[in-house]
Amino acid sequence: MSRERVRVRVEGIVQGVGFRPFVHELASRYGIDGFVGNDADGVFAEAEGDPSTLKSFVSDLGLCAPPLAVVEKVTYEAATPLGDRGFQIVASVPGDSRSALVSPDTATCADCLREMSDPSDRRHGYAFTNCTNCGPRYTITEDVPYDRPNTTMRGFALCVACAKEYADPADRRFHAQPVCCPSCGPSLRFVLADGSRVAGDPVEAAVSMLRDGGIVAVKGLGGYHLAVLAHDAAAVARLRERKHRAAKPFAVLVGDLDAARALVAVDAAEAAVLTGPRRPIVLLRRLPGAAIADEVAPGARELGVLLPYTPLHRLLADRLAAPAVLTSGNVSDEPIEHDDDGAMTRLSKIADAFLTHDRPIHARADDSVVRVFRGAELVLRRSRGYAPAPLRSHRAFPRPVLACGPELKATFCLARGSRAFVSPHIGDLENYATLRAYEQTVAHYRRLFGIEPEVVAHDLHPEYLSTKFAVELAESEGLELVAVQHHHAHVAACLADNGEDGPVIGVAFDGLGQGPDGTFWGGEVLVADLARYQRVAHLSPVPMPGGAAAIREPWRMAAAHLDAAYDGSPPDLPLRERYADRWDAVTALSRSGLASPLTSSAGRLFDAVAALTGLRGTARYEGEAAILLERAADPGELGRYPFPILDGDPLVMSCPDLVRAVADDVRAGTPPPLVSARFHNTLAYAVVDAAALVRARTGIATAALSGGVFQNVLLLEKTTAALEAARFRVLRHTRVPPNDGGLSLGQAHIATTQTT
Repeated sequence: MSRERVRVRVEGIVQGVGFRPFVHELASRYGIDGFVGNDADGVFAEAEGDPSTLKSFVSDLGLCAPPLAVVEKVTYEAATPLGDRGFQIVASVPGDSRSALVSPDTATCADCLREMSDPSDRRHGYAFTNCTNCGPRYTITEDVPYDRPNTTMRGFALCVACAKEYADPADRRFHAQPVCCPSCGPSLRFVLADGSRVAGDPVEAAVSMLRDGGIVAVKGLGGYHLAVLAHDAAAVARLRERKHRAAKPFAVLVGDLDAARALVAVDAAEAAVLTGPRRPIVLLRRLPGAAIADEVAPGARELGVLLPYTPLHRLLADRLAAPAVLTSGNVSDEPIEHDDDGAMTRLSKIADAFLTHDRPIHARADDSVVRVFRGAELVLRRSRGYAPAPLRSHRAFPRPVLACGPELKATFCLARGSRAFVSPHIGDLENYATLRAYEQTVAHYRRLFGIEPEVVAHDLHPEYLSTKFAVELAESEGLELVAVQHHHAHVAACLADNGEDGPVIGVAFDGLGQGPDGTFWGGEVLVADLARYQRVAHLSPVPMPGGAAAIREPWRMAAAHLDAAYDGSPPDLPLRERYADRWDAVTALSRSGLASPLTSSAGRLFDAVAALTGLRGTARYEGEAAILLERAADPGELGRYPFPILDGDPLVMSCPDLVRAVADDVRAGTPPPLVSARFHNTLAYAVVDAAALVRARTGIATAALSGGVFQNVLLLEKTTAALEAARFRVLRHTRVPPNDGGLSLGQAHIATTQTT
């Protein structure tokens, strides 16, 4: 029988996911001879056999890949038969050019959990059990190819038993780089805040301290968490005080899906996300009487719930047998601590003790946060479990691009070819520690994926630290610099998220973004594609008295809106009485134009209405007033307020009538749930009315919804349903957040389209 040989290359997430063992097993099954290996671009192989068998073998490389693999492309070419006998896994080949992908960290698989729970297994109760189908990946990877010497596991020499598993093609730990066991792998320790080590079982010591009301810092995959028992109100309050986190909800760790269902309502789609390999925090509707202290999520209708995703979290949840707060190990507004020395220094002021270990974390990664909307993920924070998996782009990036993202909820995007690598969530670039984390992650991504940008994109705002970073980088490396308007980037991100070019009617509602006219935009309707935009409608602008102070104190936005709606003579309202000592000064500041930039922000309009209804006059965390307004809404209320759209170019969605109607309801004693519902209904239908006018002028019948305001699923549902009823096709986010965390993807596409 004639024999042929092919040279094969497989691209995608094919390192660290058991792909070489899979190829070896597949070759053995088909009787194929040859070899397979890793290099800096992915997986390479040569295969020899009869022609029909070779064809099936190559086809199955893409069709039957391991569960964690993402095969993007399989290419092959004919080669000269060499008469090989047998099939080998060969040593990895380093290279200068890099296109190999690194897998995200993945939750512990069912096989590893069974071993952990089996008293006869040598990994019984072991906190670092993993295999080719699960465990740490991105957070331990220092370089590619993804081999043990290029990870933080290189300091742990394999014992005889683990080495045998690692070398056995039939074993699921064959070439699993983090493979280890109690004899040769990382180990736990329990350390008090003063640095003294506690003898005995570290997990049991941590559980005992938590039950006694203590705060324990727990070293996870991408950084440290802070944990307390979720039903212990005093412990939660103490954690809030020490962490300087007054009211923002905490996430809750539960042992399994049944334990989650004791606290929150979980439908089938939500259960699939909650239990899937990414294991994000999922925002779910809280059940009445849920056994959680009110201090965990003050006044919230939802809880952020997550299931264990490492063996250590599994051990902790099992022995606690109770829900536990699990929040990022940092001081508010700083990046999550991932370095052991830094954690001991900074978190010892918060935690009473540390449940830690000796496997270094190379790359920090916060927990991801999602909601489920209409059966699909609505990602709010994209990090662990998602990054650094690339987003496949329908549009190629012929020149490598670095998009530097926003100031708040910062991410960046490195893009080349058909791949866009959006970084994990980094945080708000408002302090030196977060900026350093941002710079370090940019450098790590550039090295890991071998992308040297030729184009650098940034936001229009000159004072954003991400903008300053972009300008300095472009100057130092001689790169082309492209400024991208904030809301155009939002709409472009939604287009890219959906694999579309546009044009669309883009609705970008958020807190703030600088417009080219020098005002702060945020309630925008744009006709946009991936290259250009036109502002065709917006909310009527009002001053922000005190600038950033108006974000922290929503009552200031209410004062500004009332002043505009009533021509300087608003009626007496409870809010005005509450802030009587500062009201006149703030309205005078608003009229003066000093330290009071104009804004068309939808987010600031939410703030104003929340303050008017008495829900929140001063925000304790970003977006709190708007969140409370969403939570308060009566879902059965269908009423609306007047919200005229004034003709012009652009159209103006005029706020004064709306504000006066809200004020009338408040003066009449209308309960906040009705006011909130009517406001949401009004805004949703105002979007439809504006979009219909734009469609009549342009013929465009597709709307794209983006911006942080569309994290509000009540508004998102009402707006989507109303647009669909008006025969619009609606695009929304699924792969990247609608908030500023997705902005860098839009910047990358715009910069590419404008420079090629």
